[in-house]
Amino acid sequence: MRAYLSVFLLAVLLSSCTNAQQKIIPKLVGAPCEGCEAVFEYGDQKLTNTDTLPDFNKEGTKIKVEGIIYEKDGKTPANNVILYVYHTDLEGLYTPAADAEGWARNHGDNRTWLKTNKDGRYAFYTIKPAPYPTRSEPAHIHYEILEPNGKYYYLQSCYFEGDSLLTSKQINPESPRGGTSGVLRLKKEGNLWVGTRDIILGKNIPGYE
Repeated sequence: MRAYLSVFLLAVLLSSCTNAQQKIIPKLVGAPCEGCEAVFEYGDQKLTNTDTLPDFNKEGTKIKVEGIIYEKDGKTPANNVILYVYHTDLEGLYTPAADAEGWARNHGDNRTWLKTNKDGRYAFYTIKPAPYPTRSEPAHIHYEILEPNGKYYYLQSCYFEGDSLLTSKQINPESPRGGTSGVLRLKKEGNLWVGTRDIILGKNIPGYE
């Protein structure tokens, strides 16, 4: 009996040590990043690689954005990467829900979290956002990444090809975070306009190791 208890206690101890070693500590890279902590606000939601944002069923241009997230080598699909996206509504505003908490009060109701599958794929359905009422920025969708190792950072926003508010730097940035400028070329597929954006983890992120 004593021998059994000794083995059992050793197993528990080793298990505790292993769990402690596996504990992931979040690390912001590519700072500064106001609001990047919103990437953690999914709570106890079970994340999948595909989701639909709240405005999708409203009037407007229905779009689907999809892509593959790759490891640093740019070839291997990255599994279990969390992608947080949010954007303005059809008025160009980040309108929050009445009971909004945390960064939802700033980022509005049109937001979601996705987790890539083993093929590194993600996709979301939404309404094409409007530019700010001041027209100081082209219409865009914000992207933030949380890697399984705890590193988190923002990427260049997704923009839309042909937007008259786009600047040359937004179309052809020198060192685009994530490896692409994020300018979407939408193609009509049935009732949807579909755009693709692939991402390479850590690509052109300052301080990324």
